[in-house]
Amino acid sequence: MKHIFHANIIDITGIFIIGLALFLFSFGSNMKDLFEVPASFLNMNTIFLSILIEALPFVLIGVLIAGIIQIFVTDEHIKKCIPKNKLLAVFMSCIVGALFPACECGIVPIVRRLISKGVPIHAAMGFMLTGPLINPIVIASTYMAFGNDFKLAGLRMGLGFVIAIIISIVISLLFKGNQLKTAPQKQTIHSHTKKEPFLNRFWSMLTHSIDEFFDMGKYLIIGAFLAAFVQTYMPAKTLLEAGDGTVASLVVMMGLAYVLSLCSEADAFIGASFSSLFPTASILGFLIFGPMIDFKNTIMMLGVFRFKFVMSVLALVASIIFIVLLLLSNYI
Repeated sequence: MKHIFHANIIDITGIFIIGLALFLFSFGSNMKDLFEVPASFLNMNTIFLSILIEALPFVLIGVLIAGIIQIFVTDEHIKKCIPKNKLLAVFMSCIVGALFPACECGIVPIVRRLISKGVPIHAAMGFMLTGPLINPIVIASTYMAFGNDFKLAGLRMGLGFVIAIIISIVISLLFKGNQLKTAPQKQTIHSHTKKEPFLNRFWSMLTHSIDEFFDMGKYLIIGAFLAAFVQTYMPAKTLLEAGDGTVASLVVMMGLAYVLSLCSEADAFIGASFSSLFPTASILGFLIFGPMIDFKNTIMMLGVFRFKFVMSVLALVASIIFIVLLLLSNYI
């Protein structure tokens, strides 16, 4: 009874948050005429809506894929595909992620569904870290953003892949179990995949996708709002003024990537605008750290995984990227 009450409260909260986002989307531009609001609030609203509009298509794609995995992919399929050896599992998941066009916000529901199907946490993290970073669309946009020069795109792809493998291996050593906040619900998957007509399975897939969207949508909205708030009241200029020297500039660019919460398909064009201000290592910090984990992505992960695990992943990603790029700063 307590669990049902808690679930209902979460659903009501989610509906309220999504409703508020729709209100801001519909009437945000007219709020100045309706109420006396400060310019900073209107600026925050604009940033919030831009993040939301940018992320929503990828979340929709992500929840549809999650629905397909839930209904059409069985636990047996997963077990056959994932190697038992941890290193091989991590390597394979990173390769699959590199070939899979996904955004850092859209990939969270996919990863949750894969884990609930039996994918080990270290393999799931390899997929989650490489998917938004190394997929073909991101590499092509990086290539174009830096004047059709493959150097930055190649470094982003190569270093990002190696860093993702290192992080995933460390996770395999530190964490056991699936690290989900709630245990995966056991369902009669065989009845969906083998016995029911295709139209019934297709409808079940859509139902799961809709449930997933409303579940993940509220975390996306909260994350987008917090990212917009930080961007409005802690402007990028404050960070840029602190970026003097290799270490400081690397910290600043990684912090900027986290705060801005840009879509990985477009962040290269923003990163390119800083190329005359900061060294290559710092630009790579921006291009690698942001797609792996950012502000809105952290909020979405907190809705799926245990708090300790999310904070550990955030610390691991930040520290390993920082150390690798600092060691290579004189050679790239």
